[in-house]
Amino acid sequence: MAEPEQPQIYLITPPEFDLSAFPAQLSAVLESADIACLRLSLATRDEDRILRAADAVREVAHAHDVALVIDTHVVLAQRLGLDGVHLTDGARSVRMARKELGPDAIVGAFCGQSRHDGMNAGEAGADYVSFGPVGASTLGDGAVAPFELFDWWSQMIELPVVAEGSLDADLVRALAPVTDFFGIGEEIWGTDDPAATLRALTEAMG
Repeated sequence: MAEPEQPQIYLITPPEFDLSAFPAQLSAVLESADIACLRLSLATRDEDRILRAADAVREVAHAHDVALVIDTHVVLAQRLGLDGVHLTDGARSVRMARKELGPDAIVGAFCGQSRHDGMNAGEAGADYVSFGPVGASTLGDGAVAPFELFDWWSQMIELPVVAEGSLDADLVRALAPVTDFFGIGEEIWGTDDPAATLRALTEAMG
């Protein structure tokens, strides 16, 4: 994957959404910006809800020619014919997911703030790693993925890296030179005009 001149947008769905309204909202956002990849990231473990959401989101994503990956669910990625999976347990499941989904699927790994996990995920066959949260967050133990991690990664490692979690315009501006993708989700979906909010964040890249 060639390194882009500036980072690309990796869009993340809200953890919950209304199936009657969200597809139209998603479509408007995909029309307003150049999106590299979309991740279905739901809080629910209810398989029926995940399946229905995945069907609705896949239709919109593929209409806009955007790859769709799903959090964690390797089996559902296969069954639903999605483009791949985003693993949330660092490097642990990467080999298994690659074996199950084959060489052409997208396999990504969220590695928190761990450079070591990121390197292991790359060696195990991940297509990208993501680090985060990059901004102050009430989630987890409050630890953030620092600028230095992305700076080191961008100089030493060729594998694409995603910066995600509690982004704002200042963080986007600071991290743009040292990341390949920005994982943007909750930052826009809670606002009155997600497409406009995304545009403002994109403009901060420079």
